[in-house]
Amino acid sequence: MTFQPGSDLSADEIEDRVVETIESNDVVLFMKGNRLMPQCGYSARALELIGQYQEEFETVDVLPALDHYRAALNGQSGWETIPQTYVNGEFIGGSDILAELDERGDLKATLTDE
Repeated sequence: MTFQPGSDLSADEIEDRVVETIESNDVVLFMKGNRLMPQCGYSARALELIGQYQEEFETVDVLPALDHYRAALNGQSGWETIPQTYVNGEFIGGSDILAELDERGDLKATLTDE
């Protein structure tokens, strides 16, 4: 399932959707593009890393309202860059943090509670 927002949403609506999406999904990746067509290398890398251990997870394409998403996500995480990964409501990081967790052998446990 991929959440596809409309570009006509206000900043407040985007913020509400970000909060709702984080709270209602075990794993969510806010990314540029979608699963079939990631629109940046970092988003593609994050998608690949998560996909190694999680078959079912939510993705959100931030491109239709990039500035609003960037502001809403920064408010949640204090992190300005995209992609951003959240697990059980907690901000984990971008593709670089996911790669570090994977190199240490901790990514699977982080994503799956194992």
